[in-house]
Amino acid sequence: MPGENELKKAPPLRAGVIDIGSNSIKLIIGEAAGEEVRVLETLKNVIPIGNSTFFKGSISQETTNQVIGILEKYKKILAQYDLAKVMVIGTTAIREARNRDVFLDTVARKTGFKIEVFSVGDVIYYIDAYISHKLQKAYPIHNKNLIIAEIGAGSLDVSVMRKGFMLMNMGLSIGALRVRQLMSKLDGSREEITEAVQEYIENDFAYLKRVMPRIQIDDVILIDENYSYLQSILPNKKPTSDFFKFSQEDSKEVLAQLLERSDEDVAKTYKIPREVSDTMIAYAIILDMFFKLTENKYIYILETSLAEAVLANVLFDFELSEKYNKQNQLIAVATFLCNKYDIDLNHVQQVANLAKTLFDSLKDYLGLKNDDLLYLLLAAYLHDIGIFIHNRSHHKHSEYIISSLSLFRLTEDEMMMIACVARYHRKAPPIGTHPLYNSLSSENQILIQKLSAILRIANSLDRSHKQKISQLEVKFNRNGDVTISVQAKDNILLEKADFLEKKDLFEEITGNSINLTVKSGV
Repeated sequence: MPGENELKKAPPLRAGVIDIGSNSIKLIIGEAAGEEVRVLETLKNVIPIGNSTFFKGSISQETTNQVIGILEKYKKILAQYDLAKVMVIGTTAIREARNRDVFLDTVARKTGFKIEVFSVGDVIYYIDAYISHKLQKAYPIHNKNLIIAEIGAGSLDVSVMRKGFMLMNMGLSIGALRVRQLMSKLDGSREEITEAVQEYIENDFAYLKRVMPRIQIDDVILIDENYSYLQSILPNKKPTSDFFKFSQEDSKEVLAQLLERSDEDVAKTYKIPREVSDTMIAYAIILDMFFKLTENKYIYILETSLAEAVLANVLFDFELSEKYNKQNQLIAVATFLCNKYDIDLNHVQQVANLAKTLFDSLKDYLGLKNDDLLYLLLAAYLHDIGIFIHNRSHHKHSEYIISSLSLFRLTEDEMMMIACVARYHRKAPPIGTHPLYNSLSSENQILIQKLSAILRIANSLDRSHKQKISQLEVKFNRNGDVTISVQAKDNILLEKADFLEKKDLFEEITGNSINLTVKSGV
Protein backbone atom coordinates (compact mmCIF):
# COMPACT_ATOMS: atom_id res chain seq x y z
CA MET A 1 0.00 0.00 0.00
CA PRO A 2 1.21 3.53 -0.67
CA GLY A 3 2.61 5.36 2.30
CA GLU A 4 0.66 8.15 3.97
CA ASN A 5 3.11 10.73 2.79
CA GLU A 6 3.11 9.61 -0.84
CA LEU A 7 2.34 12.55 -3.05
CA LYS A 8 -0.95 12.45 -4.87
CA LYS A 9 -0.78 12.37 -8.62
CA ALA A 10 -1.10 15.90 -9.97
CA PRO A 11 -4.30 16.56 -11.91
CA PRO A 12 -3.90 17.08 -15.66
CA LEU A 13 -3.25 20.61 -16.82
CA ARG A 14 -6.37 22.27 -18.21
CA ALA A 15 -6.85 25.38 -20.31
CA GLY A 16 -9.43 27.13 -22.44
CA VAL A 17 -9.38 29.06 -25.70
CA ILE A 18 -12.01 31.39 -27.13
CA ASP A 19 -11.60 32.06 -30.86
CA ILE A 20 -13.51 35.10 -32.15
CA GLY A 21 -13.57 34.47 -35.87
CA SER A 22 -15.20 36.27 -38.78
CA ASN A 23 -18.34 34.11 -38.78
CA SER A 24 -18.48 32.50 -35.34
CA ILE A 25 -17.16 32.44 -31.79
CA LYS A 26 -15.80 29.13 -30.51
CA LEU A 27 -14.95 27.91 -27.04
CA ILE A 28 -12.74 24.88 -26.52
CA ILE A 29 -11.70 23.54 -23.12
CA GLY A 30 -9.22 20.72 -22.86
CA GLU A 31 -6.57 19.01 -20.83
CA ALA A 32 -3.24 17.36 -21.49
CA ALA A 33 -3.49 13.60 -21.92
CA GLY A 34 0.01 12.36 -22.55
CA GLU A 35 1.07 14.04 -25.77
CA GLU A 36 -2.51 14.56 -26.93
CA VAL A 37 -5.24 17.08 -26.15
CA ARG A 38 -8.37 15.66 -24.52
CA VAL A 39 -11.23 17.99 -25.36
CA LEU A 40 -13.60 18.43 -22.41
CA GLU A 41 -16.09 20.86 -23.87
CA THR A 42 -16.68 22.79 -27.09
CA LEU A 43 -19.23 25.43 -27.97
CA LYS A 44 -19.82 27.42 -31.13
CA ASN A 45 -22.08 30.41 -31.73
CA VAL A 46 -22.57 31.72 -35.25
CA ILE A 47 -22.17 35.49 -35.31
CA PRO A 48 -20.92 37.00 -38.58
CA ILE A 49 -18.68 39.74 -37.24
CA GLY A 50 -17.21 39.95 -40.71
CA ASN A 51 -20.52 41.24 -42.07
CA SER A 52 -19.81 44.45 -40.16
CA THR A 53 -16.09 44.66 -40.96
CA PHE A 54 -16.07 43.53 -44.57
CA PHE A 55 -19.20 45.44 -45.62
CA LYS A 56 -18.96 48.59 -43.52
CA GLY A 57 -15.33 48.66 -42.39
CA SER A 58 -16.07 48.60 -38.66
CA ILE A 59 -17.77 46.41 -36.05
CA SER A 60 -21.27 47.70 -35.26
CA GLN A 61 -22.46 48.35 -31.74
CA GLU A 62 -25.14 45.68 -32.16
CA THR A 63 -22.49 43.10 -33.11
CA THR A 64 -20.27 44.22 -30.22
CA ASN A 65 -23.15 43.67 -27.78
CA GLN A 66 -23.78 40.20 -29.23
CA VAL A 67 -20.11 39.30 -28.80
CA ILE A 68 -20.18 40.53 -25.19
CA GLY A 69 -23.31 38.45 -24.49
CA ILE A 70 -21.69 35.28 -25.83
CA LEU A 71 -18.45 35.92 -23.94
CA GLU A 72 -20.38 36.38 -20.71
CA LYS A 73 -22.01 32.98 -21.29
CA TYR A 74 -18.62 31.43 -21.98
CA LYS A 75 -17.21 33.01 -18.83
CA LYS A 76 -19.73 31.10 -16.70
CA ILE A 77 -18.76 27.83 -18.37
CA LEU A 78 -15.05 28.50 -17.91
CA ALA A 79 -15.63 29.15 -14.21
CA GLN A 80 -16.79 25.54 -13.81
CA TYR A 81 -13.31 24.26 -14.61
CA ASP A 82 -10.01 24.62 -12.81
CA LEU A 83 -8.08 26.18 -15.68
CA ALA A 84 -4.44 27.15 -15.68
CA LYS A 85 -4.98 29.68 -18.47
CA VAL A 86 -7.67 31.11 -20.70
CA MET A 87 -6.65 32.69 -24.00
CA VAL A 88 -9.00 34.80 -26.11
CA ILE A 89 -7.97 35.38 -29.73
CA GLY A 90 -9.37 37.34 -32.65
CA THR A 91 -8.57 37.06 -36.34
CA THR A 92 -9.39 38.80 -39.62
CA ALA A 93 -12.69 40.51 -38.83
CA ILE A 94 -11.27 42.20 -35.73
CA ARG A 95 -7.83 42.81 -37.21
CA GLU A 96 -9.23 44.70 -40.22
CA ALA A 97 -11.90 46.72 -38.39
CA ARG A 98 -11.34 50.50 -38.33
CA ASN A 99 -12.69 50.62 -34.77
CA ARG A 100 -10.63 47.66 -33.58
CA ASP A 101 -9.15 49.48 -30.58
CA VAL A 102 -12.57 50.70 -29.41
CA PHE A 103 -14.01 47.19 -29.82
CA LEU A 104 -11.15 45.60 -27.86
CA ASP A 105 -11.43 48.19 -25.07
CA THR A 106 -15.21 47.77 -24.81
CA VAL A 107 -14.99 43.98 -24.62
CA ALA A 108 -12.21 44.17 -22.01
CA ARG A 109 -14.14 46.62 -19.82
CA LYS A 110 -17.41 44.69 -19.94
CA THR A 111 -16.18 41.09 -19.81
CA GLY A 112 -12.65 41.23 -18.41
CA PHE A 113 -11.37 39.34 -21.48
CA LYS A 114 -8.32 40.80 -23.19
CA ILE A 115 -8.43 39.73 -26.82
CA GLU A 116 -5.12 38.97 -28.54
CA VAL A 117 -5.52 39.92 -32.19
CA PHE A 118 -3.63 37.48 -34.40
CA SER A 119 -1.72 38.49 -37.49
CA VAL A 120 -1.35 36.03 -40.37
CA GLY A 121 2.10 35.23 -38.96
CA ASP A 122 0.61 34.42 -35.55
CA VAL A 123 -1.90 32.04 -37.14
CA ILE A 124 0.82 30.21 -39.02
CA TYR A 125 3.13 30.14 -35.97
CA TYR A 126 0.56 28.33 -33.82
CA ILE A 127 -0.45 26.01 -36.66
CA ASP A 128 3.18 25.18 -37.48
CA ALA A 129 4.10 24.48 -33.86
CA TYR A 130 1.01 22.32 -33.41
CA ILE A 131 1.37 20.18 -36.52
CA SER A 132 5.11 19.73 -35.96
CA HIS A 133 4.17 18.30 -32.54
CA LYS A 134 1.17 16.33 -33.77
CA LEU A 135 3.01 14.85 -36.76
CA GLN A 136 6.50 14.60 -35.29
CA LYS A 137 6.64 10.83 -35.89
CA ALA A 138 4.58 10.68 -39.07
CA TYR A 139 5.71 13.67 -41.09
CA PRO A 140 8.91 15.74 -40.60
CA ILE A 141 7.58 19.17 -41.60
CA HIS A 142 10.87 20.91 -40.77
CA ASN A 143 12.67 18.84 -43.39
CA LYS A 144 10.29 19.89 -46.17
CA ASN A 145 9.53 22.91 -48.35
CA LEU A 146 5.86 23.49 -47.70
CA ILE A 147 2.86 25.64 -48.38
CA ILE A 148 0.82 25.67 -45.17
CA ALA A 149 -2.63 27.23 -45.46
CA GLU A 150 -5.58 27.73 -43.14
CA ILE A 151 -9.06 28.39 -44.50
CA GLY A 152 -11.16 30.71 -42.38
CA ALA A 153 -14.36 32.66 -42.84
CA GLY A 154 -12.49 35.93 -43.32
CA SER A 155 -9.35 34.91 -45.15
CA LEU A 156 -7.18 32.17 -46.55
CA ASP A 157 -3.89 32.46 -44.64
CA VAL A 158 -0.96 31.08 -46.60
CA SER A 159 2.66 30.56 -45.56
CA VAL A 160 5.63 29.29 -47.54
CA MET A 161 8.10 27.40 -45.35
CA ARG A 162 11.59 26.26 -46.35
CA LYS A 163 12.71 23.48 -44.01
CA GLY A 164 11.05 25.07 -41.00
CA PHE A 165 11.84 28.69 -41.85
CA MET A 166 9.07 30.98 -42.98
CA LEU A 167 9.84 32.81 -46.22
CA MET A 168 6.48 34.47 -46.75
CA ASN A 169 3.06 34.73 -45.17
CA MET A 170 -0.02 36.32 -46.68
CA GLY A 171 -3.73 36.56 -46.05
CA LEU A 172 -5.94 36.30 -49.15
CA SER A 173 -9.42 37.84 -48.95
CA ILE A 174 -11.21 34.69 -50.08
CA GLY A 175 -12.59 33.28 -46.84
CA ALA A 176 -16.06 31.68 -46.90
CA LEU A 177 -17.84 34.76 -45.51
CA ARG A 178 -16.18 37.11 -47.99
CA VAL A 179 -17.10 34.83 -50.87
CA ARG A 180 -20.70 34.70 -49.65
CA GLN A 181 -20.76 38.49 -49.55
CA LEU A 182 -19.36 38.65 -53.07
CA MET A 183 -21.98 36.24 -54.36
CA SER A 184 -24.76 38.34 -52.81
CA LYS A 185 -23.62 41.29 -54.93
CA LEU A 186 -23.58 39.38 -58.23
CA ASP A 187 -26.65 39.50 -60.46
CA GLY A 188 -26.83 36.58 -62.85
CA SER A 189 -27.54 32.88 -63.28
CA ARG A 190 -25.92 30.30 -61.01
CA GLU A 191 -23.48 29.40 -63.79
CA GLU A 192 -22.55 33.06 -64.32
CA ILE A 193 -22.09 33.68 -60.60
CA THR A 194 -19.90 30.57 -60.29
CA GLU A 195 -17.78 31.76 -63.21
CA ALA A 196 -17.39 35.21 -61.62
CA VAL A 197 -16.40 33.68 -58.26
CA GLN A 198 -13.84 31.50 -60.02
CA GLU A 199 -12.34 34.57 -61.72
CA TYR A 200 -12.21 36.38 -58.36
CA ILE A 201 -10.39 33.49 -56.68
CA GLU A 202 -8.08 32.96 -59.69
CA ASN A 203 -6.95 36.60 -59.48
CA ASP A 204 -5.91 36.21 -55.83
CA PHE A 205 -4.06 33.00 -56.56
CA ALA A 206 -2.36 34.55 -59.59
CA TYR A 207 -1.03 37.31 -57.34
CA LEU A 208 0.06 34.75 -54.74
CA LYS A 209 1.95 32.79 -57.39
CA ARG A 210 3.74 35.95 -58.58
CA VAL A 211 5.04 36.84 -55.13
CA MET A 212 5.80 33.32 -53.91
CA PRO A 213 9.44 32.32 -53.38
CA ARG A 214 10.82 30.39 -56.33
CA ILE A 215 11.51 27.15 -54.50
CA GLN A 216 10.47 23.58 -55.18
CA ILE A 217 7.42 22.89 -52.98
CA ASP A 218 7.37 19.38 -51.55
CA ASP A 219 3.80 19.40 -50.25
CA VAL A 220 0.74 21.55 -49.60
CA ILE A 221 -0.78 21.16 -46.14
CA LEU A 222 -4.24 22.62 -45.65
CA ILE A 223 -5.60 23.12 -42.15
CA ASP A 224 -9.38 22.76 -42.23
CA GLU A 225 -11.82 21.60 -39.58
CA ASN A 226 -14.58 21.00 -42.14
CA TYR A 227 -13.09 18.42 -44.44
CA SER A 228 -15.82 15.99 -43.39
CA TYR A 229 -17.94 17.75 -46.03
CA LEU A 230 -15.50 16.55 -48.69
CA GLN A 231 -15.86 13.03 -47.36
CA SER A 232 -19.64 13.33 -47.77
CA ILE A 233 -19.15 14.14 -51.44
CA LEU A 234 -16.41 11.49 -51.87
CA PRO A 235 -17.75 8.62 -49.69
CA ASN A 236 -15.20 6.13 -51.04
CA LYS A 237 -12.29 8.42 -50.14
CA LYS A 238 -10.91 7.47 -46.74
CA PRO A 239 -8.47 9.56 -44.70
CA THR A 240 -5.20 8.14 -43.47
CA SER A 241 -4.49 8.21 -39.76
CA ASP A 242 -2.95 11.67 -40.15
CA PHE A 243 -4.21 13.32 -43.35
CA PHE A 244 -7.01 13.42 -45.84
CA LYS A 245 -5.07 12.92 -49.09
CA PHE A 246 -6.84 14.98 -51.75
CA SER A 247 -5.86 14.58 -55.42
CA GLN A 248 -6.52 16.82 -58.40
CA GLU A 249 -8.86 14.12 -59.73
CA ASP A 250 -10.78 14.33 -56.44
CA SER A 251 -10.95 18.10 -56.91
CA LYS A 252 -12.44 17.76 -60.39
CA GLU A 253 -15.00 15.24 -59.15
CA VAL A 254 -16.08 17.46 -56.26
CA LEU A 255 -16.51 20.44 -58.58
CA ALA A 256 -18.51 18.35 -61.04
CA GLN A 257 -20.81 17.04 -58.29
CA LEU A 258 -21.42 20.54 -56.91
CA LEU A 259 -22.06 22.12 -60.31
CA GLU A 260 -24.79 19.59 -61.03
CA ARG A 261 -26.83 20.60 -57.97
CA SER A 262 -28.35 23.71 -56.48
CA ASP A 263 -27.15 24.88 -53.06
CA GLU A 264 -30.33 23.43 -51.52
CA ASP A 265 -29.70 20.07 -53.19
CA VAL A 266 -26.07 20.10 -52.01
CA ALA A 267 -27.22 20.64 -48.42
CA LYS A 268 -29.85 17.89 -48.66
CA THR A 269 -27.85 15.32 -50.63
CA TYR A 270 -24.63 15.53 -48.64
CA LYS A 271 -26.10 16.61 -45.27
CA ILE A 272 -24.09 19.82 -45.30
CA PRO A 273 -25.39 22.79 -43.26
CA ARG A 274 -27.21 25.32 -45.42
CA GLU A 275 -24.92 28.16 -44.32
CA VAL A 276 -22.00 26.10 -45.67
CA SER A 277 -23.48 24.60 -48.83
CA ASP A 278 -23.69 27.95 -50.65
CA THR A 279 -19.92 28.38 -50.44
CA MET A 280 -18.90 24.79 -51.18
CA ILE A 281 -18.23 25.59 -54.85
CA ALA A 282 -15.91 28.41 -53.84
CA TYR A 283 -14.21 26.04 -51.38
CA ALA A 284 -13.72 23.46 -54.15
CA ILE A 285 -12.33 26.13 -56.49
CA ILE A 286 -9.81 27.18 -53.81
CA LEU A 287 -8.67 23.58 -53.42
CA ASP A 288 -8.29 23.26 -57.18
CA MET A 289 -6.23 26.48 -57.32
CA PHE A 290 -3.59 24.99 -55.02
CA PHE A 291 -2.74 22.46 -57.71
CA LYS A 292 -1.87 25.38 -60.01
CA LEU A 293 0.69 26.67 -57.49
CA THR A 294 2.75 23.49 -57.57
CA GLU A 295 3.23 20.36 -59.61
CA ASN A 296 2.14 18.22 -56.68
CA LYS A 297 -0.36 15.43 -57.16
CA TYR A 298 -1.94 15.80 -53.73
CA ILE A 299 -3.03 18.29 -51.11
CA TYR A 300 -2.77 17.00 -47.55
CA ILE A 301 -5.71 18.19 -45.47
CA LEU A 302 -5.37 18.05 -41.71
CA GLU A 303 -8.59 18.19 -39.71
CA THR A 304 -8.04 20.66 -36.90
CA SER A 305 -8.76 24.28 -36.05
CA LEU A 306 -6.79 27.32 -35.01
CA ALA A 307 -8.47 27.17 -31.60
CA GLU A 308 -7.29 23.59 -31.10
CA ALA A 309 -3.76 24.52 -32.21
CA VAL A 310 -3.65 27.41 -29.73
CA LEU A 311 -5.05 25.20 -26.95
CA ALA A 312 -2.32 22.63 -27.59
CA ASN A 313 0.31 25.37 -27.46
CA VAL A 314 -1.07 26.60 -24.13
CA LEU A 315 -1.16 23.10 -22.64
CA PHE A 316 2.21 21.88 -23.84
CA ASP A 317 4.08 25.19 -24.06
CA PHE A 318 5.65 24.14 -27.33
CA GLU A 319 9.22 25.24 -27.68
CA LEU A 320 10.47 25.09 -31.22
CA SER A 321 14.22 24.62 -31.17
CA GLU A 322 16.49 27.66 -31.01
CA LYS A 323 16.99 27.23 -34.73
CA TYR A 324 13.35 28.14 -35.37
CA ASN A 325 12.94 30.98 -32.85
CA LYS A 326 11.23 34.25 -33.74
CA GLN A 327 14.44 36.15 -34.52
CA ASN A 328 15.76 33.48 -36.85
CA GLN A 329 12.39 33.15 -38.56
CA LEU A 330 12.30 36.89 -39.20
CA ILE A 331 15.90 36.98 -40.43
CA ALA A 332 14.94 34.21 -42.87
CA VAL A 333 12.04 36.35 -44.13
CA ALA A 334 14.29 39.43 -44.37
CA THR A 335 16.90 37.45 -46.32
CA PHE A 336 14.20 36.28 -48.73
CA LEU A 337 13.09 39.90 -49.23
CA CYS A 338 16.67 41.00 -49.93
CA ASN A 339 16.96 38.32 -52.61
CA LYS A 340 13.54 39.21 -54.01
CA TYR A 341 14.45 42.90 -54.34
CA ASP A 342 17.99 42.12 -55.53
CA ILE A 343 19.70 43.82 -52.58
CA ASP A 344 23.43 43.36 -51.83
CA LEU A 345 23.06 40.55 -49.30
CA ASN A 346 26.74 40.51 -48.30
CA HIS A 347 26.51 44.19 -47.40
CA VAL A 348 23.33 43.99 -45.31
CA GLN A 349 24.60 40.91 -43.47
CA GLN A 350 27.84 42.76 -42.66
CA VAL A 351 25.89 45.79 -41.44
CA ALA A 352 23.66 43.54 -39.33
CA ASN A 353 26.68 41.80 -37.76
CA LEU A 354 28.39 45.12 -36.98
CA ALA A 355 25.13 46.53 -35.61
CA LYS A 356 24.71 43.52 -33.31
CA THR A 357 28.26 43.91 -31.95
CA LEU A 358 27.64 47.61 -31.33
CA PHE A 359 24.27 46.88 -29.72
CA ASP A 360 25.75 44.30 -27.33
CA SER A 361 28.42 46.76 -26.23
CA LEU A 362 26.17 49.84 -26.05
CA LYS A 363 22.94 48.28 -24.74
CA ASP A 364 23.36 49.32 -21.11
CA TYR A 365 25.02 52.61 -22.07
CA LEU A 366 21.97 53.59 -24.16
CA GLY A 367 19.36 52.01 -21.88
CA LEU A 368 18.22 49.47 -24.44
CA LYS A 369 16.42 46.15 -23.85
CA ASN A 370 17.33 42.77 -25.30
CA ASP A 371 14.10 42.72 -27.34
CA ASP A 372 15.14 45.93 -29.12
CA LEU A 373 17.90 44.05 -30.96
CA LEU A 374 15.35 42.42 -33.27
CA TYR A 375 14.19 45.79 -34.62
CA LEU A 376 17.78 46.85 -35.25
CA LEU A 377 18.69 43.64 -37.07
CA LEU A 378 15.62 43.76 -39.33
CA ALA A 379 16.26 47.43 -40.13
CA ALA A 380 19.88 46.51 -40.95
CA TYR A 381 18.77 43.78 -43.35
CA LEU A 382 16.10 45.93 -45.01
CA HIS A 383 17.65 49.40 -44.97
CA ASP A 384 18.56 49.32 -48.68
CA ILE A 385 15.36 47.71 -49.94
CA GLY A 386 14.20 51.07 -51.33
CA ILE A 387 16.88 50.85 -54.03
CA PHE A 388 14.39 48.59 -55.82
CA ILE A 389 12.37 51.75 -56.55
CA HIS A 390 15.27 54.17 -57.11
CA ASN A 391 18.74 54.73 -55.69
CA ARG A 392 18.02 58.40 -55.18
CA SER A 393 16.32 58.96 -51.79
CA HIS A 394 16.23 55.21 -51.38
CA HIS A 395 16.04 55.60 -47.58
CA LYS A 396 12.57 57.13 -48.03
CA HIS A 397 11.54 54.34 -50.38
CA SER A 398 12.80 51.80 -47.82
CA GLU A 399 10.58 53.37 -45.17
CA TYR A 400 7.56 53.10 -47.45
CA ILE A 401 8.18 49.48 -48.48
CA ILE A 402 8.90 48.24 -44.94
CA SER A 403 5.91 50.03 -43.42
CA SER A 404 3.65 48.27 -45.94
CA LEU A 405 4.99 44.80 -45.12
CA SER A 406 3.40 42.27 -42.78
CA LEU A 407 6.19 40.24 -41.22
CA PHE A 408 6.02 37.13 -39.08
CA ARG A 409 4.39 37.93 -35.72
CA LEU A 410 5.17 41.66 -35.73
CA THR A 411 2.58 44.36 -34.97
CA GLU A 412 1.90 47.40 -37.12
CA ASP A 413 3.70 49.61 -34.58
CA GLU A 414 6.74 47.35 -34.67
CA MET A 415 6.80 47.47 -38.47
CA MET A 416 6.60 51.27 -38.38
CA MET A 417 9.53 51.42 -35.94
CA ILE A 418 11.64 49.16 -38.15
CA ALA A 419 10.70 51.27 -41.17
CA CYS A 420 11.80 54.44 -39.39
CA VAL A 421 15.10 52.98 -38.17
CA ALA A 422 15.84 51.83 -41.72
CA ARG A 423 14.98 55.24 -43.13
CA TYR A 424 17.41 57.02 -40.83
CA HIS A 425 20.43 54.94 -41.81
CA ARG A 426 21.45 57.93 -43.95
CA LYS A 427 20.68 61.61 -44.63
CA ALA A 428 18.55 63.55 -42.12
CA PRO A 429 18.09 62.17 -38.61
CA PRO A 430 14.60 61.68 -37.11
CA ILE A 431 12.54 64.89 -37.30
CA GLY A 432 9.10 65.59 -35.87
CA THR A 433 7.80 66.73 -39.26
CA HIS A 434 8.29 63.25 -40.75
CA PRO A 435 4.75 61.75 -40.75
CA LEU A 436 5.54 58.12 -39.89
CA TYR A 437 7.99 59.01 -37.12
CA ASN A 438 5.62 61.63 -35.75
CA SER A 439 2.75 59.09 -35.58
CA LEU A 440 4.60 56.99 -32.99
CA SER A 441 4.66 57.43 -29.23
CA SER A 442 7.42 59.52 -27.65
CA GLU A 443 8.84 56.34 -26.09
CA ASN A 444 9.12 54.69 -29.49
CA GLN A 445 10.56 57.85 -31.03
CA ILE A 446 13.40 57.80 -28.50
CA LEU A 447 14.03 54.12 -29.24
CA ILE A 448 14.16 54.90 -32.98
CA GLN A 449 16.78 57.59 -32.36
CA LYS A 450 18.98 55.19 -30.39
CA LEU A 451 18.71 52.32 -32.87
CA SER A 452 19.16 54.66 -35.83
CA ALA A 453 22.34 56.04 -34.27
CA ILE A 454 23.74 52.49 -34.08
CA LEU A 455 22.62 51.61 -37.61
CA ARG A 456 24.16 54.75 -39.09
CA ILE A 457 27.53 53.86 -37.60
CA ALA A 458 27.30 50.18 -38.62
CA ASN A 459 26.34 51.16 -42.16
CA SER A 460 29.19 53.66 -42.41
CA LEU A 461 31.68 50.91 -41.53
CA ASP A 462 30.78 49.08 -44.74
CA ARG A 463 30.37 52.12 -46.98
CA SER A 464 32.39 50.44 -49.74
CA HIS A 465 30.19 47.29 -49.61
CA LYS A 466 33.40 45.25 -49.48
CA GLN A 467 33.28 43.98 -45.87
CA LYS A 468 36.69 45.34 -44.94
CA ILE A 469 36.02 45.37 -41.16
CA SER A 470 36.84 42.00 -39.61
CA GLN A 471 36.71 42.82 -35.89
CA LEU A 472 35.11 45.56 -33.81
CA GLU A 473 35.54 46.48 -30.15
CA VAL A 474 33.90 49.27 -28.13
CA LYS A 475 35.71 51.05 -25.31
CA PHE A 476 34.61 53.77 -22.88
CA ASN A 477 36.64 56.38 -20.98
CA ARG A 478 35.83 57.91 -17.60
CA ASN A 479 33.78 60.69 -19.17
CA GLY A 480 31.59 58.26 -21.06
CA ASP A 481 33.15 59.02 -24.42
CA VAL A 482 33.24 56.05 -26.79
CA THR A 483 35.99 54.68 -29.00
CA ILE A 484 35.32 52.08 -31.66
CA SER A 485 38.43 50.07 -32.45
CA VAL A 486 38.27 48.06 -35.65
CA GLN A 487 40.56 45.68 -37.44
CA ALA A 488 40.47 46.18 -41.18
CA LYS A 489 41.93 44.88 -44.41
CA ASP A 490 42.82 47.23 -47.27
CA ASN A 491 42.25 50.95 -46.90
CA ILE A 492 39.03 52.17 -45.32
CA LEU A 493 39.20 55.85 -46.19
CA LEU A 494 35.62 55.72 -47.46
CA GLU A 495 34.44 54.12 -44.22
CA LYS A 496 36.30 56.71 -42.10
CA ALA A 497 34.78 59.61 -44.00
CA ASP A 498 31.26 58.18 -43.74
CA PHE A 499 31.74 57.47 -40.03
CA LEU A 500 32.60 61.14 -39.41
CA GLU A 501 29.44 62.13 -41.25
CA LYS A 502 27.15 59.59 -39.57
CA LYS A 503 28.30 59.82 -35.94
CA ASP A 504 26.46 63.10 -35.25
CA LEU A 505 23.17 61.47 -34.18
CA PHE A 506 24.94 59.25 -31.64
CA GLU A 507 26.78 62.21 -30.14
CA GLU A 508 23.62 64.30 -30.08
CA ILE A 509 21.52 61.78 -28.13
CA THR A 510 24.32 60.70 -25.73
CA GLY A 511 26.10 64.00 -25.12
CA ASN A 512 29.41 62.17 -25.56
CA SER A 513 31.88 61.87 -28.38
CA ILE A 514 32.45 58.72 -30.40
CA ASN A 515 35.70 58.09 -32.27
CA LEU A 516 37.14 55.48 -34.60
CA THR A 517 40.57 53.87 -34.43
CA VAL A 518 41.85 51.41 -36.99
CA LYS A 519 44.27 48.50 -36.77
CA SER A 520 45.42 46.91 -39.97
CA GLY A 521 44.82 43.19 -40.23
CA VAL A 522 44.09 40.27 -42.50
